[in-house]
Amino acid sequence: MSATEWSEEDFDGASPARTRAARYVRMSTDHQRYSTENQADAIDAYAARRGFDIVRTYADEGRSGLSIAGHEALRTLIDDVRNGLADFTAILVYDISRWGRFQDADESGYYEFVCREAGITVHYCAEPFENDGSPSSTIMKSVRRVMAGEFSRDLSTKVFAGQCRLVTLGYRQGGPAGYGLRRQLIDEKGQPKAELRAGEQKSLQTDRVVLVPGPAKEVETVRRIYRLFTEEHRSEREIAAMLNAEGRKTDLGRPWTRSAVHQILSNEKYVGNNVYNRVSFKLKKKRVVNPPDMWIRGDGAFEAIVDPASFQAAARILEERARRFSDDDMLRMLSDLLASRGVLSGLVIDEIEEMPSAASYRHRFGSLMRAYHLVGYAPNRDYRYIETNRHLRLLHPEIVGEVTRGIEATGGIVGIDPATDLLTVHGELTVSIVVVRCQATQAGTLRWKLRLDTSLRPDLTIVVRLDAGNLRPRDFYILPWIDVGSSEILRMAELNGLHLDAYRVDDLSSLYHLLLRSQMPRAA
Repeated sequence: MSATEWSEEDFDGASPARTRAARYVRMSTDHQRYSTENQADAIDAYAARRGFDIVRTYADEGRSGLSIAGHEALRTLIDDVRNGLADFTAILVYDISRWGRFQDADESGYYEFVCREAGITVHYCAEPFENDGSPSSTIMKSVRRVMAGEFSRDLSTKVFAGQCRLVTLGYRQGGPAGYGLRRQLIDEKGQPKAELRAGEQKSLQTDRVVLVPGPAKEVETVRRIYRLFTEEHRSEREIAAMLNAEGRKTDLGRPWTRSAVHQILSNEKYVGNNVYNRVSFKLKKKRVVNPPDMWIRGDGAFEAIVDPASFQAAARILEERARRFSDDDMLRMLSDLLASRGVLSGLVIDEIEEMPSAASYRHRFGSLMRAYHLVGYAPNRDYRYIETNRHLRLLHPEIVGEVTRGIEATGGIVGIDPATDLLTVHGELTVSIVVVRCQATQAGTLRWKLRLDTSLRPDLTIVVRLDAGNLRPRDFYILPWIDVGSSEILRMAELNGLHLDAYRVDDLSSLYHLLLRSQMPRAA
């Protein structure tokens, strides 16, 4: 007998005691029959038959079931259970797939176990078994959880295959156009319809998006960047400085950086090639940079704005510069530079185009001071603090750019204040990004000192804590102003207690989920 087929007679005519229950509903984009309203109706009917009083509803609308990072309501439910805030003793869910299509079936079981440990039972209202802990129900739950995860894997494979086919046909698959290019919407017959602005998406399934040349001034700037790099042998950093001195801005309205110039010099879309799958983020797992043999290509898909010969010349320069040097090669070049200049610094190293950059020395040897020591150079003063400051100045715009691209990849619209680097998302929410250096105490423990800009009062502050070598991000804190705005300075240790570590994340995927806009259903 189905769990939705119970009748009052099954309880021998006795009126069951009323039980306080919470209702959890989740709507994904795959089947309309799984809308939150339909789930709520089925759960209400189940509750009426079983003697439950629904006192609270948790709803995730338009959310993927792959990860709890995007389940704001489910996370809140679990937190309420863990913290003893639940005023109910049962949770009613439509079926196991609505609880979540987790790729690890044990994750689904873990969240149910958390509830059961707190004395709260989970009822799957549309499943053909009772969730009573019996061997048969345990086996059925395990099978259904695996099936739910397999559905997502199968769907992901089909979607990826479809995207690959569209790429080879010359259609753009997501992401901003980039400087010098624009996204053009075309109909099913290939006729142009309209230019898509930042954050806009196609509304008809039969429409497609292609890249077209942007404003003439931007196109000429792109070509000029290639000339400066290939003919005048200017570095990306020098080119960025020249563009900034002329008052030019990127397509995001921000000052030029080395990475922004490098992206233009290395992206094949400027010669009209449509390249996809350079980075994978399938099934909400970690982002993976794929080797070139895994890329999906559609060569000559768009109108080129850079001559192929210029692109190949830039590619050869970048490939030669990125050639892997051994530790001995790098130290030999550093020793030769010391002999010719008599002094070493990050600026001196970066002036030599044939050498690896100062950042490469930091990455390979842990710090510039360590590399200096290995070639027998001892500066007259301790430059480590200066080097770290310089690294922070270079790192900050790169992280701002990465966060901006991450938000825009999910359809967000981001503006940036060039004076303060304050991001404004959807014209409503302000976000500040702060990169914090790491300092080691005499006892060897790590500390971070965060200064909040009380004059900006951003809605969210993204704190980027650097690792012990101050080379790369260690972790992130997403701090709401309403919780931390009263503190001008925050001193942070490796472990800070729940009041701060509740906001800690290993990457910013949860932030992008948080800023993702969901379409509200139209009222009847």
